This record gives sequence, structure tokens and C-alpha cells, in this order.
Amino acid sequence: MAARTIIIDHGSGFLKAGLSGWNEPQMVFPSIVNYIPCRENPGPSYARRRVSLGIDICHPDTFSYPIQRGRVLNWEGVEHIWSFVLEKHRREHEDSPVMVTECPLREPADRQKTLEIMFELLDVPSVLLADQLEMSLYASGLLTGVVVDSGYGLTRVQPFHLGRPLQPGGKTLEFAGQDLAAYLFKSLFKEDCNRHNLFQLETVATTQMSKCYVPQNLGEALDFRQSLPSGSDDGNAYQLPDGTRVELTPMQRLAPEMFFSPQVFDLQGPGISQAVVDAILACEASMHPLLTSHVMACGGNTLYPGFTKRLYKELMTGHFSSSKATMWVGSNRNFSVWLGASVVAHLSTYRSEWMTKEEYEESLRL
Repeated sequence: MAARTIIIDHGSGFLKAGLSGWNEPQMVFPSIVNYIPCRENPGPSYARRRVSLGIDICHPDTFSYPIQRGRVLNWEGVEHIWSFVLEKHRREHEDSPVMVTECPLREPADRQKTLEIMFELLDVPSVLLADQLEMSLYASGLLTGVVVDSGYGLTRVQPFHLGRPLQPGGKTLEFAGQDLAAYLFKSLFKEDCNRHNLFQLETVATTQMSKCYVPQNLGEALDFRQSLPSGSDDGNAYQLPDGTRVELTPMQRLAPEMFFSPQVFDLQGPGISQAVVDAILACEASMHPLLTSHVMACGGNTLYPGFTKRLYKELMTGHFSSSKATMWVGSNRNFSVWLGASVVAHLSTYRSEWMTKEEYEESLRL
């Protein structure tokens, strides 16, 4: 069954999809849809709009994210994205089973809706719904450890033992990549901030990807950056559409500090290091050394320079200073969920977890 499995990892910010067995997803694109008025179909407002993928440069104010903070808010948009993915892959693999990763926050009704779309609308032969954090664990080759996943919509910490989640230790922090982006939007553009302005979108994305980093000590990093003469760092600037050169402030460069000191940015909750400590302490004391020695970082935010070093440093100097903390990091850790699903798709131990279309139809008759 698993030889040609189509794997869909649909996050709040990006969708990753591809065929199992590859070492990375073949499709990666923003989880964005837009609605454009359709003149050919006058009638109720719902009927007049046409959904499509991505941002329409002629109508940049019409796009939205169908999944926010790990929760589906727009099933029509999700269906459109999944249809696009399956259409591309079915050209060569028509009868492939489909594996869909899901956020731990999903409700039973969300699982039912996923099955309904896959079987009734997209006509797939079989489906496996897989927990995202569990898939990240398998991507590392581990069965026991703490998964620290920080993506676009959520930051999550989950301890596992022999492949099973230790429920008391699960932590979800509702600050992530989108909050860092929101801070940069407001900080860079102030009262002119417009999340649908294409130039602002590109500037914020470029700043996040190429200019931001996690300091090892916020106070020392601020002192250093403030001591630099203006114009001495070419990587510290961006250009406005009219060509005007604008320098980034120290806090804009150090914005990923948000994940470790959310209170500095007026965000609620503990920092990510404290969340890991709390997650481990919520488990049995006998498990603490083993969990501390297997901390796995994944998700796009963990790619910021200095992120994993800072997390390791704070774990070693904090509550578990007497234990040996070990960080497990992979070069493709922004794809950890998808990579783990690619592994699971080939495991015979998961065969009973699959649901066929016949089984789904039978469940509706019961």
C-alpha cells in the first residue's frame, strides 16, 4: 500500500506534499487562498466568488490562511488546496493512498470532515490520519524524547516514551512565526502597516529569513548592536520602493528572542525553554534524564541562527543542569513532520490504522 503514498502535511503557514520514500517533499508552498469576484456567475455573494491558490497580485487584499493556529477555519480553502495537490500527483499515481498529518488540537469533527473530503469529494482509495508531533519524532529515528516544534501558527512541546505521547507533558504555546511577522510589520511600517501590501509582505519575509537571529544573551546583543556605527553593517538595511535605504533596529534583528522571552514582546506564556522544562517535569521523575538527553527541535523557527544553541544553553543552566541535555537537530527539520510521515507510510505496524473507502462508507451506514 505504502509504495506510492501521497503525503500531505498541511500546516498553518505552509503545505508540504509529496510521495513517500523521498528525502524531502516535492511540493512546498504557502497555505494561502484568495477569493476573486466572478462576473460570470451573478447571484448570492458566496456564489459570486472564485477561490484560487496564493496571492493574486491584482487583488492582494483577497488572500487568507484557511488554517490558523492549527485549526481549520475555512474548509473550502483546504479542499481547494488538497484538490490541487492530488491533481498534480495523480497524473502518474492515480490510485495512491493518501496520508494526512493533523494537529493535536483537531477536534473529532475535524477528523470526520477530513475523511469526508478525501473519500466523498476527492475519491481517494484509503486514508491515514497521522499526528504531526509523532511524525516529527519518527523523523529523528527516536521513539523516546521531547519534540519541540515551532512553526508558523503554534509552538508545541510533547514528550514521548516508546512512540506514545506522555499526555501530562504536552504544552502548546500560541505564539510562533506569525507573531514574529506581526511584530516586524508593526515595527517596520508602524501606522502604515498593511498585511496585504506586497512590498511589506516581501520586506518582512526577507527580514525574517535573512536578517533575524536568536541572541545568546539579549542584553549583551543589544549593547553590541547599539554600539555599531550607522551604516557599518550592510546586512542591517532594506530599501523602500523609492530606493530609500532604511536601517533595521537592534530589536528587529533580534526579534526571534520572542520565542525565549515572550513577555518582552507583550506576549503571554512561558518561553520555549521553560515550556520544555515544564513538559519534562510533568512526567515521572524516573523519565527526566532520558527525556532531557533526547530533545528534538523541529519546525521552521528552529532554523534561526542561534535557536538550538540558546535552547541547549538554557536547558543546561536551568533545572536540569545536573543532567546531560542533548539536542537532536536535522538539516531538514522544517520538514520533520513530512519526513516522519514518509517513514511511517512504509511501516507494516501502521497497516491497521489505514481506513479504506469501503470502511468509511460502512461506518456511515452504522
